Amino acid sequence: MPYEIPPVGCEVRGADLSGRDLRDALAAPALLRPRAFTDCDFHGADLRGASLAEAVFTGCNLDSVRFDGADLDGSQWEGGGAPGASFTGAECSDASFTRVDLANTTWHRTLLTGTAFTGCRMTGASLSGCRGIGYTLAQCNLMLARLKGVRLRGQELRGLRLDDADLSRADLRDTVWSDSRLRGAVLRGADFGGADLRGADIGTLDLADAPVLRGASISPDQAGELLANLGISVVR
Repeated sequence: MPYEIPPVGCEVRGADLSGRDLRDALAAPALLRPRAFTDCDFHGADLRGASLAEAVFTGCNLDSVRFDGADLDGSQWEGGGAPGASFTGAECSDASFTRVDLANTTWHRTLLTGTAFTGCRMTGASLSGCRGIGYTLAQCNLMLARLKGVRLRGQELRGLRLDDADLSRADLRDTVWSDSRLRGAVLRGADFGGADLRGADIGTLDLADAPVLRGASISPDQAGELLANLGISVVR
């Protein structure tokens, strides 16, 4: 059902907006100005096409919310969670997500130029088909995430858990990895040229998949583990 949002400039705190149709309330051009939501419950709300540029979400429940086509440029998200939310086709340039539960979220055709994800739970999230460059991922749990074709070239990748994630055709050239895991990740067609993988747990690769690491740097211990998986003993 439609809902009337308080006037621009007000902080909305502790509101129960679950299941609401907020498209009209947040579509007016005047609402392009910053707005703050704290500890609000948006569970299942409809925010498709909403104008929320530079909005701030703190500790909110955004479970299964539809942000498809919304303007979220410069928005800030801290704490709380949006598991199962859809950001398809949204504009999220220069947005920041800090310690947000984004498990099983969808980012197809989302513009992520300059977007930062820090300390987020993103298990099962789908970033395949996202748009933009310069988005960053740090200290995030991306187990089972779908990351086909993501472009992270030249970045320092810290604290990423990518076990069983799909990184096929990802651009990972010149990346530097630290305290990260890639065990069981799908790497078909990924480009690791110039990458430094010494700070990543890459696990074991089948012989057919080993060429994907061509041009990357790995440690002697990593090389020994890879060769051992191929039945080759390293004698020192």
